[in-house]
Amino acid sequence: MSLFRFLPVLLLTALGFSPGKALADALPHVVIILADDMGWGDPQCYQADSKIPTPNLDRLAAEGMRFTDAHTPSSVCTPTRYTLLTGRYCWRTSLEKGVLDGFGPPLIGENEDTLATLLKRAGYRTACVGKWHLGMRWHDKDGKPLGERGDQRFRSGEKVDFEHDLTGGPNDVGFDTYFGISASLDMSPYAYLRDRRVETLPTAWHEEVEDRTFLAGVSGVKSPGFDVHDVLGRFGDEAVGIIESHADRGEPLFLYLPLNSPHLPVAPAGDARGRSQAGEYGDFTWETDREVGRVLDALDAAGMSENTLVLFTSDNGGLWHWWDFHADDDGGKIPLTPRGEYVKQFGHQSNADWRGTKADIYEGGHRVPFLVRWPARVKGGRVSDALVELTDLYATVAEIVGEESRGTSGMDSFSFLPVLTGEAESARPFSVHHSLRGMFALRKGDWKYIEGRASGGFTRPNILKPKSGEPEGQLYDLGMDAQETTNRWAEEADRVERMSALLKRVRATSAREAADLPSGG
Repeated sequence: MSLFRFLPVLLLTALGFSPGKALADALPHVVIILADDMGWGDPQCYQADSKIPTPNLDRLAAEGMRFTDAHTPSSVCTPTRYTLLTGRYCWRTSLEKGVLDGFGPPLIGENEDTLATLLKRAGYRTACVGKWHLGMRWHDKDGKPLGERGDQRFRSGEKVDFEHDLTGGPNDVGFDTYFGISASLDMSPYAYLRDRRVETLPTAWHEEVEDRTFLAGVSGVKSPGFDVHDVLGRFGDEAVGIIESHADRGEPLFLYLPLNSPHLPVAPAGDARGRSQAGEYGDFTWETDREVGRVLDALDAAGMSENTLVLFTSDNGGLWHWWDFHADDDGGKIPLTPRGEYVKQFGHQSNADWRGTKADIYEGGHRVPFLVRWPARVKGGRVSDALVELTDLYATVAEIVGEESRGTSGMDSFSFLPVLTGEAESARPFSVHHSLRGMFALRKGDWKYIEGRASGGFTRPNILKPKSGEPEGQLYDLGMDAQETTNRWAEEADRVERMSALLKRVRATSAREAADLPSGG
């Protein structure tokens, strides 16, 4: 470790300044780790009887702040990733429901501000490693750009020109460097991308797997040697390498690390097998925790931990849940091994006692783990029940670095920095939820208003047209009924009307504007 790294602190000490204060006042490094489909109840720091050891997530909770009422803006991945980076709800874009496939065009607009562009303005080095799933500009072999996939299933990619530069992806929305995959590992292409190029041209073919429970995936092009079991470890290698290379650099680092796990396909590395008591899904989640630990260890070794804000969360709720064993996949098939039966045999509830699963409007679809560690400014070992969304990362980071948002970015984002520092107990006045099929919900206080019937996602029934005289939607008092079992719609008509009006204002303006208007709940 170089002596020169300590000279600024030694000089400040000689001049009578406190090294601790100097460190706290410096711009922090920012590391955001986004798991894919990890449920609220998977980490043991959230559910003590989880069947999955998660020592590194437990360490983050012990050394930082654990949020118990944190939510994703959507119950599926693409919309959440868009909102995390822009502070703007994804349903304001062309993607009003569903997700992109591996060849989707860019979802983030050319002039949209992102966490990466914001931090670059503040002098940060910016790096992205992992699953992007926000689209980029691909071209076919005739040189024409690919458009939306429409209603067809995920595309296989046999007509794509993989030698053409990719635009509109991470490098064009503020990231200096990128390494990763274009979308989920149940979508083609099965290939690594580095910056604007495919690292190894696909010349092989990945066959669709019949047992979709464990190795889900559509047929598609694949780079030679690409193995889904290696991807998570490769992401960890790249992330650790970035941190190691940053140890002696002067500027702060922003590392965005969206992982591919524990999303389908459930593909733990060989040495991860048997590490949990929840089958292969549990092993894959254990391996996810291990990669978090590698990042924490790399920060320690580089001397960066004290003034690094590390945030770990998930892009939506867990899929492996007892309550959802009738879940459809995107093609409408029933998995050969019902997912609920799979986890039930191990006695593990990915979403703990919350109702529903990934894609649903219910709590299990969007309530997620949310851990923040920042030793220089955040006291460790604290638990917060403040209402937060992943949407709020944009405003929080902007406040930390003293940068203003640009354009419409940040319009739905509220800073939770005062919660982190202990200056306030809450920051967000309400939250908005959105399901796979485009169903809306509004949470205000203990009350949750759902604009429709059924789950809006995977859990059946997912669409339900009310009969004459039946409630048109759902209303739950989460303070008394956390499992959302008793619909209070009929007896709370005034509350329904007020919450409906507030949701309409959010959709017509922005969350920030609507928060300044009189509202009930």
